[in-house]
Amino acid sequence: MLPALTGLSPDSLATWLKEAGEPSFRATQILEWVWKKKVPSIDAMSNLPAALREKLSASFRLAALEHTHTQGSADTTRKFLFKLHDGRYVESVLIPANPALYGETSDRRTLCVSSQVGCAYGCKFCASGLAGFTRNLDPSEIAGQVLAAEQLSGERVDNLVFMGMGEPLANLDHLLAAIQLITGEKTLHLGARHLTVSTSGLVPQIRQLAEHPQQIRLAISLHGATDEVRQQIMPINRKWPVAELFEALDFWNAKKNQKLTLEYILIDGVNDSLEQAAILGRHARRLHAKVNLIPYNTVEGLDWKRPSDTRCRAFRDVLKQAGVSATLRLEKGHDIDAACGQLRLKQETEEGIISPAPAKR
Repeated sequence: MLPALTGLSPDSLATWLKEAGEPSFRATQILEWVWKKKVPSIDAMSNLPAALREKLSASFRLAALEHTHTQGSADTTRKFLFKLHDGRYVESVLIPANPALYGETSDRRTLCVSSQVGCAYGCKFCASGLAGFTRNLDPSEIAGQVLAAEQLSGERVDNLVFMGMGEPLANLDHLLAAIQLITGEKTLHLGARHLTVSTSGLVPQIRQLAEHPQQIRLAISLHGATDEVRQQIMPINRKWPVAELFEALDFWNAKKNQKLTLEYILIDGVNDSLEQAAILGRHARRLHAKVNLIPYNTVEGLDWKRPSDTRCRAFRDVLKQAGVSATLRLEKGHDIDAACGQLRLKQETEEGIISPAPAKR
């Protein structure tokens, strides 16, 4: 399988052109065709000589992803399913802003990006890990989701959240290479402050990312304010318990000028007690973190339930009374299987690629 042209950095492309006996200025032309004009094929790069287009076609495929399906939602959320070169699938979700909830204009668009095929971390609320981990995505497959979403929607993506399939920090090298393509002036040129990396709590990688020079944002999938509660939901808590995780977040705060986000999925009878809310409020206030509360989004094969709206609001109010910025987020895309991995799981099951067993609590 030829490598994807969308995986080449400007420096790598310049090196390839030099080795191919081509002038260096062609790199700027090629990058503009790929990332700015979003050309559908190498042959359509009309200001390149035919001989160079032939060399490029012999050495590269244009894109790493093949779009196979789009699900549209009543709230205008769209989920894109992409096929990879090995027959596996990955998905991205394009989410419009909700002005009533965030106070933003409705033309702001956030893309939820995947970093792995499947996931090895087994978070108990998530569809991504139901069939286990297959492999990491490479930089062309990660950055290519953004390019493809813009091509398919005809809209500029304003924000990225690495909260799709997989654990981004378990694929940190490829993630950072993709971020260079996403933020590069000659490529997608999206500001690093508009990128949020979500992690289940890989402590060493949090510290490593804190040392990265770009002002990337960080979100923590917390979902439990104490070890007793969190490890029911997040198996990773057994390796890096809450105290170690918060030490890493203190390190992050010392290195970055970006406010942390604590993601907290509310699950009925598991982590939605007002006692958990009070403990979470103390943690968030000390870390100067904001909290996103997300009522559980039903996943086929999992038996969790979402709390009542009254319970969710009561949990939020405890945080606000503690002086914490807390948002009760009405999840988008509930009617299009937008929870991580659901569409991919259905597709691969139908094709006989996987046969996931129902997850156990």
